[in-house]
Amino acid sequence: MPGRLIKRTWNNIFRTTNDKDDGTTAKDSNQGNQQLFSCIEDNVQTIKNQLGNSTDIVFRRLKIGPKEKYEICIIYTDNLIDTMALQELIVALLNNISEEDLNTVNLASNNLTDVLIEKVVTVGEAVEVEDFNTLITNVLSAQAAILIENQSQAITVSIPGFEKRSIEEPQSATLIKGPRDGFIESIGTNASLLRRRIRSANLWMESKEIGRITKTKVVVAYIKGIANEDVVKEVHERLDRINIDAILESGYIEELIQDETFTPFPTIFNTERPDAVAGKLLEGRVAILVDGSPFVMVVPSLVIEFFQASEDYYMRADISTLLRLLRFFCFFLALIAPSLYIAVLTYHQEMLPTTLLIGLAAQREGVPFPAFMEALMMEVAFEILREAGVRMPRAVGQAMSIVGALVLGQAAVQAGLVSPAMVIVVSLTAIANFCFPSINLATTVRILRFGMMSLAAVFGLVGIMFGLILLCIHLSTLRSFGVPYTTPAAPFILQDQKDVFFRVPWWGMFSRPRLISQTNIIREQNNPTSKPEPQKSEST
Repeated sequence: MPGRLIKRTWNNIFRTTNDKDDGTTAKDSNQGNQQLFSCIEDNVQTIKNQLGNSTDIVFRRLKIGPKEKYEICIIYTDNLIDTMALQELIVALLNNISEEDLNTVNLASNNLTDVLIEKVVTVGEAVEVEDFNTLITNVLSAQAAILIENQSQAITVSIPGFEKRSIEEPQSATLIKGPRDGFIESIGTNASLLRRRIRSANLWMESKEIGRITKTKVVVAYIKGIANEDVVKEVHERLDRINIDAILESGYIEELIQDETFTPFPTIFNTERPDAVAGKLLEGRVAILVDGSPFVMVVPSLVIEFFQASEDYYMRADISTLLRLLRFFCFFLALIAPSLYIAVLTYHQEMLPTTLLIGLAAQREGVPFPAFMEALMMEVAFEILREAGVRMPRAVGQAMSIVGALVLGQAAVQAGLVSPAMVIVVSLTAIANFCFPSINLATTVRILRFGMMSLAAVFGLVGIMFGLILLCIHLSTLRSFGVPYTTPAAPFILQDQKDVFFRVPWWGMFSRPRLISQTNIIREQNNPTSKPEPQKSEST
């Protein structure tokens, strides 16, 4: 709630500026949305003027038809289209127009474009355009435009052929068992990866363009009949409200459509794995694909999702449950381990065994700083090493992080700046922070850890408990597209506990989450009270 209030106040403060910008943009758009001329030369000159005579825009003039009766001009963007498909298009225009077809052409009614679309253009998707704005947008979107003399209409043909990254295993979500393909920067390829897994006519993909300058293609994908229609409508409304110059990555849209801005917890799930998105679509969620980004957003998102890995559903239920419980333990370890160390050594020494207390006191005898400053220095040093390892070249980044941590920790202990126990606590915390399947949750824990350390330094264990209570209260107030963020724990839904802390076998997961999918709850028709009986072999 505070985040939404601040966001509305911010928008009201800058409303005058935004309205002025929108008016200017609308005026410019109307000026560029003029109708095509019937003269090729006028059309070509107008396009060149609007594109600033860009050198990557190619104009190819041809004469087609018997006795080269008609003059055309093919316009395309170099290195964005398939050259082989372009050659096929040119050959078809030169050879596939007969005298019989031309006898049906009436230039006054502008139906030569219809003849070309129906009988000549056989590659790609051909559409008829009548204005410069649509034509230029299509040309810059890997399409070829065909201008015809004495025709006030043009044809655009989709023949994309730009270079793109090959499909490979995502670097941000690696698995031991599971598929190895991942999303790339091409939205068409990403959509096909979802189609490959969900071969259903109910998988709907609705496209739109966002960004006044970039005109980035965005696809909203969901399964009709399973997804909540109210959530789908809300997604479209939030996307339609976006009024920005450029969308260069999915993070732009995520920040503009999320429910709460000022929270460390991610309220929109991001992943590079097509299998993870397919599984969430089958649960009733909505996916948002952005052209140019390998990360696909999924809404609504729940906090429990960030502890679930795709691998949990490819292994046996007991093994998956054990690993999931381990992640929950690592979450609390990464969140409060340094805080517990600070609180116990500063205020609650009586909680430690005498032998351990004497050993820790001996280690800290020459350390000039209190436990909080000691932990703060080590945590900041580790964050610096981590950031440097990420930004450095991959060949030396990992080696630098490992060697730097070892050398820095050993040198700090020998110099008497920190105690060996503090190095152990910080190292264990850092390792536990890498156990989460989602990098967004790991970042959240890194942020909250410093706040918990501060509370422990001031109030001891009481401060830690106060911080955890505030954390629970904050989580209970969050929502993701109308769905409580802590579902199904709060509100508690008994039927949905089969995939939270524990994962029951697949024969027991007979229903979808109730607050996610409200129209088609039943996932399988097996008897939910008993597992399938194995068939007995008959002896011969």
